[in-house]
Amino acid sequence: MSSWKSERRIHDISQTLRPGLPVWPGDTAFALERSWRMEDGSPVNVARMTMSTHSGTHGDAPLHYAQDAVDAAGLELDPYIGECLVVDARGAGPEIGIGDLPEIESAGRVLFRTFDQFPHDAWPDSFATIAPEAIDWLSVQGVKLVGLDSPSLDPQDSKEMAAHLAVLKADMRILEGLVLDDVEPGRYELIALPLKIGGGDAGLCRAILRNLP
Repeated sequence: MSSWKSERRIHDISQTLRPGLPVWPGDTAFALERSWRMEDGSPVNVARMTMSTHSGTHGDAPLHYAQDAVDAAGLELDPYIGECLVVDARGAGPEIGIGDLPEIESAGRVLFRTFDQFPHDAWPDSFATIAPEAIDWLSVQGVKLVGLDSPSLDPQDSKEMAAHLAVLKADMRILEGLVLDDVEPGRYELIALPLKIGGGDAGLCRAILRNLP
């Protein structure tokens, strides 16, 4: 009997898309409805979904924070695949600053854990963000993707979107809504490909980390 189990452990760091999934206040709720049902005589089950492009675990496209910038379908995939560094930033406070950053040592992708336990069932009252200066510093170190478990790099009430604009200036990429509860700090292989959505301001991801050889 064949086995599909990988010799390198896989950590699923994605949220489950489901009714009741917490979303940004005022954004589109996730809904799934069966359009064809086997119990009704159809040979297959088929469902339709309604959701925000920012539901669950997703990669922001530059179009999300810059008019006429590249959409989700136009994203180069290289930043979303490769070696990454997972950082435990739970002690950093409400904003991750330069002083909270570890030695990067040529990691092209950095993911930050900020929650003790990821809030699967309720929108967080507050969440950690990343200072624009920290984005600038990461860019100088060669980082091309930054991710975190919170819903946004910027505060919920931000109008300036300073961290997102720092990412835009550095031509970096963003992952948000990661689930890092069961991942130890350290180096992994990241695979988190955003869906190829024409005109999309974000692409939903099935994001994983794989132990390095």
